Amino acid sequence: MDKIIIRGLKVFAHHGVNPEETATGQQFLVDVTASADLSLACISDELDSTVSYSAIIKTVKSVMTAQNDKLLERAAQRVADAVLEQYPEISDVKICLKKPDAPIHADFTYVAVEIERGRI
Repeated sequence: MDKIIIRGLKVFAHHGVNPEETATGQQFLVDVTASADLSLACISDELDSTVSYSAIIKTVKSVMTAQNDKLLERAAQRVADAVLEQYPEISDVKICLKKPDAPIHADFTYVAVEIERGRI
């Protein structure tokens, strides 16, 4: 299966269990890997024959900023649900939601959750 891949999408949002995270907000990084049959686009060279990564980015940003979730797991699920709902050409999607500035007293690059969801 072919893939549409978006890496390191920066989204400022207000997710977290700590009050300061939801009040102040912080930067999140989102990776999206969406599986779809891209063979027609390979032949036609037409945007209408594929799923626009620009449209996927718009969906991800909209979902991430629409509400505040306590857990990364919940935010990632909402993103996966929206991608599958809005783009029927996509058969499954993997979302990795990274939190580089999590309020943890440790030296780390980021904490993250990764989920994979497909059509039932």
